Amino acid sequence: MRLAKIRWRVEHDYRELKTALGLGHFEGRTYQGFLRHLTLASVAQAFCTLERLCPPAPATV
Repeated sequence: MRLAKIRWRVEHDYRELKTALGLGHFEGRTYQGFLRHLTLASVAQAFCTLERLCPPAPATV
């Protein structure tokens, strides 16, 4: 069961990378440009994951 949940999480994250974060939109010509694009998309995915996992701080007046 744990393995099935991990697979779902990986597929969900990959779908989010391709659709929401633009991983599938790279049309450059160099391998170095692709690596830069992949790095930025991965950092954006990590940020989105951290935002989803951390509860919002209570508002102070």
